Amino acid sequence: MAMASRQEGSLDAVLKEAVDLEHIPIDEVFENLRCSHEGLTSEQAQQRLQIFGPNKLEEKEESKFLKFLGFMWNPLSWVMEAAAIMAIALANGGGKPSDWQDFVGIITLLLINSTISFIEENNAGNAAAALMARLAPKAKVLRDGRWTEEEAAVLVPGDIISIKLGDIIPADARLLDGDPLKIDQSALTGESLPATKGLGDGVYSGSTVKQGEIEAVVIATGVHTFFGKAAHLVDSTNQVGHFQQASLTSLGCFHRSGTVLTAIGNFCICSIAVGMFIEIIVMYPIQHRAYRPGIDNLLVLLIGDIPIAMPTVLSVTMAIGSHRLSQQGAITKRMTAIEEMAGMDVLCSDKTGTLTLNKLSVDKNLIEVFEKGVTQDQVILMAARASRIENQDAIDTAIVGMLGDPKEARAGIQEVHFLPFNPTDKRTALTYIDGDGKMCRVSKGAPEQILNLAHNKSEIAQKVHTVIDKFAERGLRSLGVAYQDVPDGRKESPGSPWHFVALLPLFDPPRHDSAETIQRALNLGVNVKMITGDQLAIGKETGRRLGMGTNMYPSSALLGQNKDESIADLPVDDLIEKADGFAGVFPEHKYEIVKRLQARKHICGMTGDGVNDAPALKKADIGIAVADATDAARSASDIVLTEPGLSVIISAVLTSRAIFQRMKNYTIYAVSITIRIVLGFMLLALIWEFDFPPFMVLIIAILNDGTIMTISKDRVKPSPLPDSWKLAEIFTTGVVLGGYLAMMTVIFFWAAYKTNFFPRVFHVKSLEKTTQDDFKMLASAVYLQVSTISQALIFVTRSRSWSFVERPGFLLVFAFFVAQLIATLIAVYADWGFTSIKGIGWGWAGIVWLYNIVFYFPLDIIKFFIRYALSGKAWGLVIDQRIAFTRKKHFGKEERELKWAHAQRTLHGLQPPDAKLFPEKAAYNELSQMAEEAKRRAEIARLRELHTLKGHVESVVKLKGLDIDTIQQSYTV
Repeated sequence: MAMASRQEGSLDAVLKEAVDLEHIPIDEVFENLRCSHEGLTSEQAQQRLQIFGPNKLEEKEESKFLKFLGFMWNPLSWVMEAAAIMAIALANGGGKPSDWQDFVGIITLLLINSTISFIEENNAGNAAAALMARLAPKAKVLRDGRWTEEEAAVLVPGDIISIKLGDIIPADARLLDGDPLKIDQSALTGESLPATKGLGDGVYSGSTVKQGEIEAVVIATGVHTFFGKAAHLVDSTNQVGHFQQASLTSLGCFHRSGTVLTAIGNFCICSIAVGMFIEIIVMYPIQHRAYRPGIDNLLVLLIGDIPIAMPTVLSVTMAIGSHRLSQQGAITKRMTAIEEMAGMDVLCSDKTGTLTLNKLSVDKNLIEVFEKGVTQDQVILMAARASRIENQDAIDTAIVGMLGDPKEARAGIQEVHFLPFNPTDKRTALTYIDGDGKMCRVSKGAPEQILNLAHNKSEIAQKVHTVIDKFAERGLRSLGVAYQDVPDGRKESPGSPWHFVALLPLFDPPRHDSAETIQRALNLGVNVKMITGDQLAIGKETGRRLGMGTNMYPSSALLGQNKDESIADLPVDDLIEKADGFAGVFPEHKYEIVKRLQARKHICGMTGDGVNDAPALKKADIGIAVADATDAARSASDIVLTEPGLSVIISAVLTSRAIFQRMKNYTIYAVSITIRIVLGFMLLALIWEFDFPPFMVLIIAILNDGTIMTISKDRVKPSPLPDSWKLAEIFTTGVVLGGYLAMMTVIFFWAAYKTNFFPRVFHVKSLEKTTQDDFKMLASAVYLQVSTISQALIFVTRSRSWSFVERPGFLLVFAFFVAQLIATLIAVYADWGFTSIKGIGWGWAGIVWLYNIVFYFPLDIIKFFIRYALSGKAWGLVIDQRIAFTRKKHFGKEERELKWAHAQRTLHGLQPPDAKLFPEKAAYNELSQMAEEAKRRAEIARLRELHTLKGHVESVVKLKGLDIDTIQQSYTV
């Protein structure tokens, strides 16, 4: 305790920020922090954690009560609240008291909806917090004399940390001895260019390391950092009230889904406004209706038409879906990425680690030595010396693993300086003193970079490129090794001329499931494009092995300064769109590829793992940080993978489509119900002056909300192709289905009120031209008819085919039957004078159920009619589902007879500018065009893999109806 007290006293000045640790000499920093270059002990760190607190910003606890009230403060709730005010204030007339039962019912509906929303959002929030905790930033810290990886939250002043390329700096720190860093601190200081930092310089929490590797001593954490102070200042000057924050939370999904859901909400509100306007114009000036019945009819429209559960249903659906994605190995950082992934039709995937295992191996017998007197074993030793012994990447692991004992890489030498890999130099280097006291330097890296170092580059360049091409044709990457002497014995010295020693072949085997996953992606309408920094020949060989097609280009030939002459006259955007992949890709090329694909109206996903991938990840519609990505890549991404491989992404695509399908099903249902309530009850009120009790509409709404909440866990069939919000489909389907249901209600009312059809056929009590007492029974019958058919509509909107064929989720079916059992019991037995209804008995209840079942079946037919009408397909295609461009005549026969420019386009897998692959203008086919063309190229690639004889390949291709002349690529380097 005494020691802790002395330490607390000695660190008091640091805690109160009485010492300027950012500018005093580095030795005084260690003195004031009571630490050393050997770091802290676990006990010291624990004591300081109690003094300085965790290394994170304080999160203010939000009032749960205010959050609960916030669910009643949004545009949809405002309409319901207006209805409550109307029931208590405006309904007080015509010799009748205020409509207390409707007022209480509306408030009850709001409370029920808010309670469900609060519980579901709270659960979703807890789940989201647990997921984000898995993405908590880590830091490499020196504790108890050894390096360990800890959560950044436990860092304390005095800790020694290691910072490397791609890291987001976890705390304010002062740099120690090492190579200068390039730091991107634009988000904090506004500096547009990376700042160079060296020994003694200060770096800020939240900055990104663009280049270099160095150790540093932590000087401030949490709220005491530069970033923490700025955040605290913003909080204190721009405080958002808890009630306002809660209301924003409740409408979160409404805002996240953007203008589409805003349009749906506006449509519902405008429909109500139009219906109420027509009722007011007709009821009072024309029909001269009494004041109170008119108000009741307006309340029916206000209460019954608002999809008050929409914000909750949609946000909970996405939250539950996000949790399911995390179980599959994809953590969602941005909820709207789920919608965008459902519509993704192009995925630009890294080759290394995603399509391949990133478990490299070296064939010692294939090592090509260029330096006389050097053996293959010596080459391996040189490459191992230029590698890390700890914290290795895949190449370091493969090289050092070839030694009998990893310690051999540093045996008999004294390490002076290690240059880590960076995207600019693309090499590593070690400066060391050998057993004879001579200073030497070895380097390994990209062959071109190593070749540029060589003193005899011009003499060996041709031979080097020949070996590289030979390796590439076999799918092998090349690794160059060079060495030099450093005669003057200084690590900063440029040294004597470099000697190009050897080329090592690296083999990165494809993942066992990559070929199958790529085929699966193509079948789902997602065109996978390989992105690799390797040579074109390696990319093509990998593409051939994966069965994904070999129509690939070097990115520099498309996007670089010196474009290839053979494609100079061809449109680059078309080449990028039709390509199966890109080789020799630099980070800036990734950004440009995404940009051009987006310009062609594609929803583009991009995978990445490095700091230089961040701009492309940010630009892509769905930025995907792969497993083991750097902090910078994770920060820029929308989805972070916790499992390696492409299969995780494709599984996430299917799950996202299922989530999106649930949201889409609900929005169509909400629009349909709005139209059926507005149109149905407006016609009953205006044609027959029928006053339906507002309280019964409340009962329908309460039972509906309880059932609809289960749609977030419904069993759905994902769309077979990329899907997106289509307002025309949503509104057209909703209006037509809603109009049909409204007319069914009107016809039922007419048959029960104006005819004796039901009594004559089913021998029940007649409601024809009823007295006022029987008018209550008619209200019960209409209530049951509206309640059952309205809820049954969800089974139609949730299915792509016949609704009785696609099995719904158990919860949805259970909730439906419970709700309709309650509705039926109310209609059969209720005799509520306060709301003007009277039980109709089981006879009429059976008639209503039978009527609804009979008129339920046409709903599916109407749905199919709307879908095909909107797709623009000829009715012949309803039966014949063959895709237009699968016929050979559309694939190059005419093009090869055209001009040279057209022939050149065909040579690269492109269609002529005037070619119309889809004369039917079928949206379904247009979405899958790129994937279908890629599938054809993949088919040929697989055939070439399976059959080596060209004649046999051509015969099989001919039998399958493929056009090998058009699809096969002819571009070579």
